[in-house]
Amino acid sequence: MSTTNLETTHRGLDAVARADEELLAALGYKQEFKRAFTPLEVFGIAFSIIGLLPSIASVLFYAIPNGGGPAMVWGWAVASIFILLVGMSMAELASAAPTSGGLYFWTYTLSSPRWRSLLCWVVGYANTIGSIASVASIDWGCAVQVMAAASINSNQTFEATPGQLFGVYAAIIISHAILCGLATSVLAKLQTVYVALNVILCFAVIIALPITTPTEFKNTASFALGDFTNLNGWPNGFAFIMSFLSPLWTICSFDSSVHISEEASNAATAVPWAIVLAIGIAGLLGWAINMSLAFCMGTDLQALSESPQPMAQIFFQSFGQKGTLVLWAFIIIVQYMMGSSMLLAASRQTFAFSRDSALPFSGWLYRMNSYTKTPVNTVWFDALLALALGLLVFAGPQAINAVFAISITGLYIAYAIPIAARFLGDNNFKPGPFTLGIFGLPVAITSVSFMTFLGVVFFFPTTPQTSVSEMNYTVVVLGGVMVLSVLWYYFPVYGGVHWFTGPISNVNLGSPSSMSSLRGSNDTDTDVTNSGGKGGKTG
Repeated sequence: MSTTNLETTHRGLDAVARADEELLAALGYKQEFKRAFTPLEVFGIAFSIIGLLPSIASVLFYAIPNGGGPAMVWGWAVASIFILLVGMSMAELASAAPTSGGLYFWTYTLSSPRWRSLLCWVVGYANTIGSIASVASIDWGCAVQVMAAASINSNQTFEATPGQLFGVYAAIIISHAILCGLATSVLAKLQTVYVALNVILCFAVIIALPITTPTEFKNTASFALGDFTNLNGWPNGFAFIMSFLSPLWTICSFDSSVHISEEASNAATAVPWAIVLAIGIAGLLGWAINMSLAFCMGTDLQALSESPQPMAQIFFQSFGQKGTLVLWAFIIIVQYMMGSSMLLAASRQTFAFSRDSALPFSGWLYRMNSYTKTPVNTVWFDALLALALGLLVFAGPQAINAVFAISITGLYIAYAIPIAARFLGDNNFKPGPFTLGIFGLPVAITSVSFMTFLGVVFFFPTTPQTSVSEMNYTVVVLGGVMVLSVLWYYFPVYGGVHWFTGPISNVNLGSPSSMSSLRGSNDTDTDVTNSGGKGGKTG
């Protein structure tokens, strides 16, 4: 490349960097992170968190007893369409205001003055606990997969105890905390590796599984696609909906791209397209994986459902012990990568929320490590809370499985409110480079309705007949956190209602903010240079 071309390229990159910094300043924040994530790497973090094959392995136990093959194939297809609509609504907001605070920031700027502080508070806490639960569920799935490998290696004579599972889980969490404290440039480069391994692993299974599966385990099209097997006891229609937890958990946490907006180059374009492409590609590849599994899992779904790891059992039937161990090792590696990416994104959400003084210990959490230039304190804070969630294993298998539902319902609260606020709040929203145009409203209505309905469904227990040990602890854990957050907000004298006024500016704009491009409200509180807005709040 000639010197002239190099100079032109550098000038172009500098222009993009200046534009990113100016947009962030217009939103009220100074540039604190290094913008080391390219558009491919921004996509990589969303796609690596989705994970696909290891994610499907972690939650296959939700789909098999709630419909079998038809739930795996058609349930995935239906749910993926709705998830894509949710992602498109979020992408439009991300393009207009790409900041690490994302969801709670949008909620404040788009909501009516009377409700914006409370809704911002609720969304921030829902997003924080949902993200931490996502870390817990991914790493718990990884721990189960490690123990499944031990079981396969012992010809399925070994069965892990809750204490052994928690020990492996704790080791995974701690190693992720160490990894996510590294410099941004290192974390960014890892995303490309994650994407490559994800895609290779998906195609390996889609192609190899039908080839190697013995005849006795191959299913007919009528069984794989039409024989609805209901093992949990709910009415067939409700059981089919319950099976949605598998695709909804797999294709979730795509707001991770939003939380690294302040580390992304050309964020207003890169972040929304990362969300949409990650969901779209995951939907197609995931459907192909489920199709392959449905045709190659045999007809004894009761035995698969009762297996500690249904997908490991399917692979064992098809590939034998050695082949399964080789493939399973890569699944564990990719699942491990998912956990590190999720903790990275969760720590950025916690950093942003503490930057606005909304979390306990915000003064300690809102610190950037001088050596790595990353928020190491928030990484360890999230890791320790995720570790605490893992203690649910000692309450029973259904209790620990609640971390999967908590991650969905918590995040869906955080997703739905800003999407609804865009159309219900007092604002004059102006989109960024990514826009749905006239389709924005119908897509938003569909998205919010879907998330509200499924958020309620996932509070239900696995079976209609349940006990204390088998109840769904999602409502206890998530409900408890949300109730406590609201109680703290309204606490006399010290509660957030007395001092929390939404996102806090940490940059002196010096002139009226272009934040009106997102908020555009007609009241004086909208202007960030006024006392109720970002510019006038100093702490």
